[in-house]
Amino acid sequence: MDKTVSKGNVNNTYSLKTQTKPYAKLSTQNNFALFDMQKSALNKSLISFKGYYGDPQPLKKLFWISTGRNDVYEDNWTKNHLYQVNGKKWINAYPNELLKLTPERTIQSLCTLIKPDKQYPGIPPYIPSPNFGDKWGRHANYIEINPRTVAKYDGNRVTEGLFGTMKMMLGLPVSSNSFANCIVLSQLYPSLHGDGYKDAGSLYCANLHSGISQTLTSDGLFGKMGADEQVKAFNDMAHLLGFKTGFRMPLSAGQLRVQGRNFSWDEHEKAFIDACVWGIELGFDSIYFDSGKHIFDMNHYCGHGEVPDKEQMAYITYRIRQQTGRNDISFIGEKCDSRQDFKYAGYTAGTDWGRADDFESVRWEAQNQKWSRDYAAGPEVSNDNDEGSARYEAEKRLNRLNSCLFGFDYKEDKLPCFMQLTDIFPLSPYTNTHEQMLHAKEMDAHNAWTECERHWDGIFDTAPEAHKYTENVYHIFENAIRTYG
Repeated sequence: MDKTVSKGNVNNTYSLKTQTKPYAKLSTQNNFALFDMQKSALNKSLISFKGYYGDPQPLKKLFWISTGRNDVYEDNWTKNHLYQVNGKKWINAYPNELLKLTPERTIQSLCTLIKPDKQYPGIPPYIPSPNFGDKWGRHANYIEINPRTVAKYDGNRVTEGLFGTMKMMLGLPVSSNSFANCIVLSQLYPSLHGDGYKDAGSLYCANLHSGISQTLTSDGLFGKMGADEQVKAFNDMAHLLGFKTGFRMPLSAGQLRVQGRNFSWDEHEKAFIDACVWGIELGFDSIYFDSGKHIFDMNHYCGHGEVPDKEQMAYITYRIRQQTGRNDISFIGEKCDSRQDFKYAGYTAGTDWGRADDFESVRWEAQNQKWSRDYAAGPEVSNDNDEGSARYEAEKRLNRLNSCLFGFDYKEDKLPCFMQLTDIFPLSPYTNTHEQMLHAKEMDAHNAWTECERHWDGIFDTAPEAHKYTENVYHIFENAIRTYG
């Protein structure tokens, strides 16, 4: 929250396991009404998998609920839209095509992408987070996604943001063998008012210990799959694709609540730690601390209320690692620079450090910080304050991305970098990242449609230039995969 723009007021299988039927167009049945289909109900009566809250195989449970079967089939549409580099695979398709995939097609696309050659697709019983070592966050590429941007809009409800993000993941460049790509959710916990509805408030606020945001979960899964299981299914899918994951957490006391009550760092430090620990226990690998810089430097502070000082922050990060038993958690501090104070506070990475427009500036920063293997501050393509001014300054964004991915002499010196979904899939000219953070906005070219499919048609730019830009982004990631493995 280091920009002069305010972050918002808190008040405010044996049948060859493949599909033989061609898909002329993607289905637009995007809710979980599939549960009540006769075929699904019949299938469920013939198999033994029941599932339960806290199920250790949540992704398999989600597929079973969606289809009434365990067998996963290859998806021909996915095979016809592959982008493949050295064995790494993702889908090359327009965002609105991805968002219109059904739950069944989404998980089958995932399994088609990850299945070994000459084997049937399936969901593994055990899905660990990809192993990039304990210090992975020091070099990672962080990609922030706002779940309500890709959510389902239905009447006044805004839901299924997790599932929308899962669909979009299929089209994101996957991690190389050397550096992790980490998907950071802009929201995990409920907003302070209107959560799950179109009048929801700013995502720069969070109501802790009030469950998972309804914007992320599915109404159709109520009574069938817990909110925690839905989050775990999201993380399992990301991990299968090779991504690390994280979520945003505000640090400003005035932007936090605990079960609706005003937040105080003196009174609610443990509540904050417990909320962070629960997020990690749900399968996330990192936490992005909004206003992270201001634990040490209050210049240009635009938040509301006190933030912890660096000693308290150090205790918080220590306790999260201790309580989760994970030493590989990455803590990202917004706008944190190369000062080692941030390392001592327990941070792994800082954002927006080094001039990403200048390749040599980024390379110099990589040289200057190479001695620090636990913490580094790196450049960004854009951040949550992005108002779209560089939306079609394509060369500018592509140049920044190139600096982020290649601005170093030796790969062990690579800096962490940060970007937004719009840096890969450009948003519509009628909206921008910062606007999406501040409030839910249903989209089409005239801001009038209500059906979720039309929102998905409108939220991303569908011009040929937008798809060409995305292909250029793919080429840069492809080059990184080929160069660094």
